[in-house]
Amino acid sequence: MPHPTTATPSAGGIDLAAELALRELIALLPEGAVLVGSAALADYSHDDAEWAPFVPPLAVVLATSTDDVAATVRFAGANGLAVVARGAGTGLSGGANSVADCIVVSLERMDRVLEIDVGERLAVAQAGVINNALRIAVAEQGLWYPPDPASYAISTIGGNAATNAGGICCVKYGVTRDYILGLTVVLADGQTVRLGRRTAKGVTGYDLTALMIGSEGTLGIITEVTVKLLPLAGREERAIVGYFPSLTAAGDAVAGVASAGIVPSALELIDRMCLRAVEDWQGFGLPSDVDTLLMAKVDEPGSTGLALAERIAEIFALAGGVHVELATEQDEVDRLFLARRLAYPALERLGPVLTEDVCVPRGRVPEMLGRIQATAERHDVVIANIAHAGDGNLHPLIIAPVGDEAAKARAKEAFDEIVADCLALGGTVTGEHGVGLLKLPGAAQELEPRVLAMHRAIKDALDPAGLLNPGKAFPDQRARTGSGASDARTRGEA
Repeated sequence: MPHPTTATPSAGGIDLAAELALRELIALLPEGAVLVGSAALADYSHDDAEWAPFVPPLAVVLATSTDDVAATVRFAGANGLAVVARGAGTGLSGGANSVADCIVVSLERMDRVLEIDVGERLAVAQAGVINNALRIAVAEQGLWYPPDPASYAISTIGGNAATNAGGICCVKYGVTRDYILGLTVVLADGQTVRLGRRTAKGVTGYDLTALMIGSEGTLGIITEVTVKLLPLAGREERAIVGYFPSLTAAGDAVAGVASAGIVPSALELIDRMCLRAVEDWQGFGLPSDVDTLLMAKVDEPGSTGLALAERIAEIFALAGGVHVELATEQDEVDRLFLARRLAYPALERLGPVLTEDVCVPRGRVPEMLGRIQATAERHDVVIANIAHAGDGNLHPLIIAPVGDEAAKARAKEAFDEIVADCLALGGTVTGEHGVGLLKLPGAAQELEPRVLAMHRAIKDALDPAGLLNPGKAFPDQRARTGSGASDARTRGEA
C-alpha cells in the first residue's frame, strides 16, 4: 500500500471555489485524513486492472470511522462531487478507479476486528481488515472464515464484500455473500444504516444485505461487516495432483469430477506458462516438463476422505493424467497451492496482464479452454491460464509487452472474443472480480434490457444523483445530476 503524505490545497490544478471546498473538507475530518498532494492522488487513482481508464481524484480521504465516511459523502453531495470507495486497491476490473470530479474514500485505516463471538460463531470487522488477518484472528478462537480469494493476504474484507469475492475453497464452501450476516453501510445521502442480522436465520423484509454485496460501491459504502464462521476442527486435508498433456485434458478431468457428483474443497488449474513464471520468481522446485497441473483437495476426515481422494485420482488418470499422485506432505500441498496464488503477480513481472474472469458451467470447461487456446493463436497473443476449475471460473491472463501497441490491440480483441465465447457456452462475464469498468461491454451483452432497467431503478432509488462510484458495475448508467459545481472544475488535473 502507498504511504502518501498530507498536503494543503493548491490552486495549480483546480479553481478557487474547489480549493475553498477542499479546505472545508479538511476542516470536517481528523487531522491528516485528507490528501491532496499530486503523488497521493496518483497512488489512489486506480486499482490493479491493466488498461482500465482513470483520472486523478480531487482528494483522498483516509477514513478511520464510519462517521468519517458519512461526513465525506455528505460533503460530496453538497458540492456535486462523486465518491469512489477503495479498500486495498487489489481489484482487477477497475471498480475502484477514480473518475472526474471525485473524492476517493480509502477504508484501509479501518482495520480492526471489533468482535469475535465464539458461541454464535460470528465476527464483526471493519471494512479495511485484511482477509487473512480476519482468518488468523478467528482461528485463534477455533473458528474458520472460509472465503479465500487468491489475494487473501492483501485484499480487504470490505473489498471482498463489494465484489462478492470467491476463492480457492468456494467450490465447496461458497463465496463471500454466503458468509455475510450483516453490514454497516453509508448511503448516498450520508446516512448510516445497519442491514442484516446476527442470528442464524432471518427473513424480515427484502434481503438488502445481499443486494449490497457485489454492488461495487455503487449503492452504498460498506464500513463494517458481520460474518458467520465455521468450526476450524474436523477437517483433514488431502491433495490430489495430476499432470496433464494439455489444457483440454485437464478440463476433461474437471468435468469428470463434476459429473461424478464429487465436491472437492478445492480444484485448481495452472498451466505451463504460469508454473514457469512462478518458478523463475520463487524457485519452488515446480515441475517444468508438464503442460498443465491440476490440483484437488478434499477435507473429509478418515476413510471417507481417503476414498474421495482415490476416486478423484482415478478420474484424473482416466482423463489423460500422465502422472497422478496423492500428496501426503502438508508442506508439498501448501507449496503447490501457493504457486497457484502467486501465478498472477508472477506473470505481472513479464508485462502488463489483462485478466479475464469468465465462469462457465463445469461441463463446458474443456470446450472453453479449447476456445481460449484457439483465440490466442488467432490473435497472436500470449494467454496463460489459471482457474478455479472446480466451479468453472477461468482466469485467462493475456500478456502484452510494454510499449507494443499492436499487441495491446490484439489483446483487447482476444479479451472480447473470450467474453463472447463464454456467453455462447451459457456462462457469465465475471465470476468474482466484479464488472468494474473492464466488463461493462460484456455485462451489456449478458443482461437483457429489462434486467438493466431493474438495475437502473435500484440505482436511482438509492443514489438518485449518481454520487457513488458512477459508471461502474452495470452498463448504461446515466450521467450524475449533481449541483453542477463539478462542471466548473478542471477534470483530471487535481
